[in-house]
Formats: sequence, structure tokens, C-alpha cells
Amino acid sequence: MINTFAQVDYLASAGRSVWHRASAIAKLVTAALVVALAVFAPHAPTLVALLATALALVLTARLPLRLVVAAATAPLAFALVFVLASWHGDLAAALLLAMRPVVASLAALWLVGTTPYPDLFAPISRTLPRSIGDSLFLTYRAVFALLDRVERLWRALRLRGVLEGPMRRRASRMGEAVGTVVLYGFERSQRLYQVMHLRGHSGRICGCRHWLEVRLEDAWALAVMLWIAAAAIWLPGAFRP
Repeated sequence: MINTFAQVDYLASAGRSVWHRASAIAKLVTAALVVALAVFAPHAPTLVALLATALALVLTARLPLRLVVAAATAPLAFALVFVLASWHGDLAAALLLAMRPVVASLAALWLVGTTPYPDLFAPISRTLPRSIGDSLFLTYRAVFALLDRVERLWRALRLRGVLEGPMRRRASRMGEAVGTVVLYGFERSQRLYQVMHLRGHSGRICGCRHWLEVRLEDAWALAVMLWIAAAAIWLPGAFRP
């Protein structure tokens, strides 16, 4: 898990595709439009066009095929529950229900895989209370440190044979391990707050504004938005008998 998160974070900053050079606000609007239409579009042609568009976005962003496949297949397990719960013998309706989370997942992967986290959280923090926006910003980075800590702790427990033996013993040791991680996270947050205080924290962590800068590559995002809008309007009528 930590490797997957770290890979996405690295690709967002080190990628060289046209989408990596586009502004964060253009990609946020594009992704929001794709997700909104994926959720509310009632017609199959529109969803098929959205799925093809989302696949084209992640492939042209040069994201690894492994991540694309994971983003496309992971939501299917959850969608299957809703399909079975609402099954009425209509295969077309079931396929529509299954396609919606796949499109949304691919759009989200394209967004986070091409947008560095400061640019991604900067516009979001402007719409939330200051404390919540700053907490989300810090939590994103803390997740990597905590996951890395958990992974190293789990490896150490296995190498020392702590996970072997009776269930009661293993449960006790795992409880102690979880407590260690919690204390580590608390101690790390205290150190981080002290460092921020010493460096003159002014109450706003992510103050960057270059996510609003319009760039030449934003024309591609505009073209995608126009295509999505045209597909949502034209395709349903074009396929009517």
C-alpha cells in the first residue's frame, strides 16, 4: 500500500505529460465534470463515452498500467454489492451501475497522478474552514510516514516470530504494536507543531497561488470538457430509435 501511494505521489511531481503541465484548477474542474456526469448520467452512450474519455486521460498522462488496472477494477467489488442488491433481471441497468464507479475512479487517479499535492490541496483549502484545510494538508503527508512505520513494524514482528504461537499471544502483541504506532503518531504531531511554531506559522499552511495560473496546456482540458458536454447532450439523442 505504501508503495502505491508513494508511486502516485512521485508521478504527480515527476511526470512530464501535457496533463502534468496543465493548471490544477483546470484539472479539478475537468475531473469534477467527469465524476458528476458519471454519477448522474442516465444513458448508456454517455457513460461509454465517459469511460473511453477517462481511459484516454490516464493513458495520455503516462500513468503505469498497473495503477490504471487497479483503479478500474477496485470499485467493481463494491459495485457488485449494489448490483446484486438491486438486481431485477435488467443486464443493461446492471452494467450502467457498474460503470459509474469505474469512471469516477479513473478520473480521480488521473487527477491525483498529475497534480502535486500542494496544488491539489490549495484550492480545496480555500473552500473549507482554515483548521480543516490545514489538517487535510498535513494528514496527507503524515499518512506516508505512518504507513512506512507500520510496514517496518510489521516486518520486525514477523522476523522476530511475534506473530507465531497462540491467538491470545498474537492478539496481545498486535495490541502493543498498534499502541506503539499511535504514540509515534502523537509524538510526531507534537514535534511538527513545535517546528511550525518556531518557524512562524501564520495560520495558513498552503498559501500557494500558482494553481490559479492559466497555462497553454489548459486548452487540452477545455477541449476535454467541451467533448464531455457535447457527448452528454448529443449521444443520447443520436442513439434513440
